[in-house]
Amino acid sequence: MTVRSFFRAAAVTLALAGTATAETLPSALAKAYMGNPDLNAGRASLRATDENVPRALSGYRPTVAASATAGASYETGRTGSSGALVNTRDALFPRQAALQVTQNLFNGFRTVNSVREAESGILGARETLRQTEQETLFSAARSYMDVLRDTATLDLQRNNVEVLEEQLRQTRERLVAGQITRTDLAQAEARLEGARSQVSVAQANLQSSIATFRRIVGVEPRQLAPGKPPDRLVPASLAQAVRIALAEHPAVLSALHAVDAAELQVKVVEGELAPSLNLVGSFGGGYDTSSPGDRTLSTSLVAQLSVPIYEGGETYARVRQAKEVAGQRRIEAEATRDAVRSAVFSAWGALEAAKATVISAQAQVAANEVALTGVREEARAGQRTTLDVLNQQQELLIARVNLIVAQRDRVVGAFSVAQSVGRLSAASLGLSVQRYRPGQHYEQVRDLPWGLVTTDGR
Repeated sequence: MTVRSFFRAAAVTLALAGTATAETLPSALAKAYMGNPDLNAGRASLRATDENVPRALSGYRPTVAASATAGASYETGRTGSSGALVNTRDALFPRQAALQVTQNLFNGFRTVNSVREAESGILGARETLRQTEQETLFSAARSYMDVLRDTATLDLQRNNVEVLEEQLRQTRERLVAGQITRTDLAQAEARLEGARSQVSVAQANLQSSIATFRRIVGVEPRQLAPGKPPDRLVPASLAQAVRIALAEHPAVLSALHAVDAAELQVKVVEGELAPSLNLVGSFGGGYDTSSPGDRTLSTSLVAQLSVPIYEGGETYARVRQAKEVAGQRRIEAEATRDAVRSAVFSAWGALEAAKATVISAQAQVAANEVALTGVREEARAGQRTTLDVLNQQQELLIARVNLIVAQRDRVVGAFSVAQSVGRLSAASLGLSVQRYRPGQHYEQVRDLPWGLVTTDGR
């Protein structure tokens, strides 16, 4: 059985309830790209992270506050000399309103560093989303190939049962003819029951793979077409794969952006120790504040300088804490590089092993087919026992199953290498989808000075 015939058999066998056009690997990946909940959740998380920049930019803008008071007061008393006292009673309805505008002029460069920190965080979040996209596409490809593998395995196991049933029928005829003993019959019966149990196992494995496919892709697998490995995404050599991974892998880039954000956070906290200068303008008026019918109007424009002298050491502690966090992020970046490099070696070795295994398994299947034909002929001539035939049939079955597994590993291995170097994406695979633009939402909200409605209308 060749690679092509294996996948053709799987595509024909996998016909679940209902009639539908054949599902291809690219179309399954496209559905996962558009509808996978983990990937969509990652996109929502990135959109939430985008809002950190307008939050930081608010430090450049003025703050405006309005206040108003209203009430009533009554005053009674006596005025005049002791000989001519006059009772007085005043009713006041004081009303006041004020508007204050505060514009920061200097705050120790906290605003500019906060904006840069937020931008670094967004760049890191975009790489995290790209990593999620890689993981989703790889999981979808793996589940697709798992369904094909388990479908073809089930087909082989069912075919094996049919062969063994025919073998048992012939064994019974030979027993009646006195050519063999009841031991041969018992061996054939035992082997048939074992094959039936393997069918049950194969069915359970297939159902599990179908459930995984449904969870990742979002639809039931129906008539899966052959899958092809993305060999054009696989680098020419292991050394080249390592270089590409260290330069392009989203996990590495995300870790480097985390280092930048942590170092900028140190500067933000240090800025709290610097003087702060604000320009405050106010305008207000009052009515009936001291006597009936009076009116007051006030306007002011003042500069406020605040110089921190000592706050108990809390800010200094946060500066030291931020520096330690920055050191932690640098260590984590190096650890991420090592992990990515290790993943490249592992994926590359698995792909090379799968390629070699496919060749060996194909040769093994061909040899076992020839051997089974010879053993059957020798058994008819009385030179082989029933057990010899059953064993050779089992050897052929095992070889065919191993070939199926190797063919599946060959395709999944290519996807794994593409993922390990950071080049597994909807764009690189050429999927027919409307690609998500991470920067589109950022451009929409970056300079928004107000508004409660999100870009999707909520």
